[in-house]
Order: sequence, then structure tokens, then C-alpha cells
Amino acid sequence: MNQELIRIIDQIEREKGIGKEVLIEAIEAAIVSASKKHLGHIENLTSKFDRESGTVKLLSPKRVVEVVKDANAEIALSDAIKIDPAARSGDLLEVPLEAGGLGRIAAQTAKQIIFQKLREAERDKIYQDFKGRQGDLVTGIVQRQEKGNLIVDLGKTEGLLPRREQSFRENLKRNDRIKAYILEVKKTAKGQQVILSRTHPGLLTRLFEMEVPEVAEGIVEIKGAVREPTGRSKIAVISHQKDVDPIGACVGVRGSRVQAIIQELRGEKIDIVQWTADLIAYVCNALSPAKITKVEASEKERTMTVVVQEDQLPLAIGKKGQNVRLASKLTRCKIDIYSDSEYSKKLKGQGMKAFEEMREPMELFAQEAGLADELLQSLLGNGVNSVEDMARADADWLASLSGLDVHRAEELRQRAEEYLKGLTSPLQL
Repeated sequence: MNQELIRIIDQIEREKGIGKEVLIEAIEAAIVSASKKHLGHIENLTSKFDRESGTVKLLSPKRVVEVVKDANAEIALSDAIKIDPAARSGDLLEVPLEAGGLGRIAAQTAKQIIFQKLREAERDKIYQDFKGRQGDLVTGIVQRQEKGNLIVDLGKTEGLLPRREQSFRENLKRNDRIKAYILEVKKTAKGQQVILSRTHPGLLTRLFEMEVPEVAEGIVEIKGAVREPTGRSKIAVISHQKDVDPIGACVGVRGSRVQAIIQELRGEKIDIVQWTADLIAYVCNALSPAKITKVEASEKERTMTVVVQEDQLPLAIGKKGQNVRLASKLTRCKIDIYSDSEYSKKLKGQGMKAFEEMREPMELFAQEAGLADELLQSLLGNGVNSVEDMARADADWLASLSGLDVHRAEELRQRAEEYLKGLTSPLQL
């Protein structure tokens, strides 16, 4: 059995990549467990594996005494000295026991526990390997479907591709070879669970790193990527070398690089846009392929009002709002899109609202100043739309509009100034 244990340890370390220390700990634990079943009356039993000879020693802690009263817990000083010449009465000594008396049943138990520990060690190693790869790309083969979820063979273990992480465009079948993004690695009672994704933006980023050398080398940087499971995505790139076109590098000669990615994603449409620190320009780029006429920005609130020509409106919005939705996610801005005619109506509506807002203070002033309604309408009809307009007006011009003499018109103008300062008193006209 000694040489067999050494052979098993060497073979498992070589083939499974599990360290010797882990295996030896498993063996020692197995021998202790089996021995306790065979020698149930012994407590605090331990074992020690000799790494050179492959022998296993069973050790039982016993108190060194002059006269033994409990053979299971005590050892005579004369016997203790044979084991350790430095032993003294009162010492606690690890006393070797014979392992050969375990018997066939105990040996079988030891074997079962050894393999159980080895399986646990192997599962833990696989878990640690994949935990370190979280966020990476992995290649696997679709094995089967379980309640809409796909089980993917990853070699050392299986991955789970949940229905929510599958693209609506894809119809993956058994034996399909796919690349997936390692979304999460969980530890369960049954071992590790590797959660995969085919819709995460990280998959798109990793594919570009794989297909585009300039991205892998850091010459071209991916500043952002967004995707929708319906089969559309946008990726923003910037070059750190003036002579390298980031979009051209990602597209490749005759589209070879991006086509390889599109093929892997089963025909997903990918927009590659130029990233820039100029937020307005970035929003325009992100709305590609639509051509933008005008942008009004509130960068503090990250809100953009975008105007396009009538024929560009469907492109800017996209099917079911997909293009503007992706652009909004990519730039992290709220984007409102209008056609030229819609925007003109919006401005006209704002103008009428502003006009009404200006009329209200004038009407309040007229009421406090005692102006006749006929005079108020004459002033409003000739462009005196606010109290500020009246305060700045020429007295002669006001007189010509109101039918008042110049003196009264000047008094009216001064009253407007006082009203703005909150000093208005009734005026008799």
C-alpha cells in the first residue's frame, strides 16, 4: 500500500495539477476517519504521512505516568522513554499505533474518503482557476438545454448560459462552438458554477481585444460599449497614436476584423464610433449613422436636444428607439430628438409661452396703475410687452401710442420704473 499511495499522489499531481500537500492532508484525514471506525474507543487520533517511504503512522496522544490506570489515555514512563528518550512524567506524548489492524472494511473506507477529498480538492482548484478568470472570454461547446438555459462544456467543467444572457437573435444548438463572457463564478454544494453571458458588453470588448491587435496593445482604447439582446451594439474608441485611425483599425481591411466579430455574434449589427471629450460631438458620433443638424446641450444635467432633417429622423431614433437608446447609454446623456419641423413648432410654442409670461406682469402693472384696458391693449399691440419695455420707452413715443400728453406719458414711464423697484402707487389718468 505504501508504494501505491506514492504512485497515486504522483499521478494525480501530474494529471490533475493538485499539489502534494493537499493530497497528503486528504490521505491523513482519511486514515484517521477509517481508524476511528475500526478503533472507536480512541479519541484525538491523528495521522502522519511519511513523504519518503509512503508509510502512514497513527498517533494517539497519551499522558506519561509512573503507573498506568487507563491504557487508552496513558503510557508508562518506561515505555515512553523508548519512543522519546527525553520524555518525563506528566508529558503528553504522541504514541504510534499499528495501522495494519484496520482490516478490509476500514481500508475500503479510507480509500473512499481519499477519493472524496481528491474530488473536493479538484473542484476547489477548478473554482479558483475560473474565479481568477471572471470577466474574461472563454470558448465552449453547447451540450444540452435545461429549461431554456444552455449547459456549455468548458473542458474542466461546465458553464451555465442562462436564458436572460442569450441573444434573441441566436438559436444555439447542441455541439455549437461559442465564445462567452464569464459573468460570475459561484461556489455551491455541488461544486463551482460558472455563469456565462452572450449579451454582456464585456463580450464585445473582449472580442475586439482578440481580433484587433491595436486594441490588445493599447494603441486603440475602447472607451465604452453598450449592447441590446435584440442584436444591436455600439462601441466607442479612441487612438493614442495620431497616425492610427481607431475606427479603421477596428473595421480592418475590407471589414475583415469586425466581420469576424459579427460572425461570432451571429449577425449582430455593430456601430463603431469615435470617442471625444467634447460631449456634443460625442453625442453626434454616437447617433451614427444619422446626420445631425443641431444640438442644444445642458452639459451640467447631461441633457441633449438633437435636431435632424426629416429624412434622418428614422435613422436617429432607430427601430423601436434602439439607436437613440444605445447612444444615450453610451454617452450617459438624456437625448431628445426632433425633426426640423418638430423643433420649429417647439420653439414657436416656447415663444408663445414666453409672450404670455410677459403679459402677466404688464396686466398686473396696469391694474395697479389704473390703466384703462383700451390703453393696455394699445401698448401691447405696439410692442410694449413688459414693464421693462415701458420703463425704457421714450415719453414722446408713449404719448403717440396712448393719446396722453408728453407729461403724463413721462409720468407713466417713471411709474413703470418705480413698479420694478416695488414702489408703485395708484396713478390717476
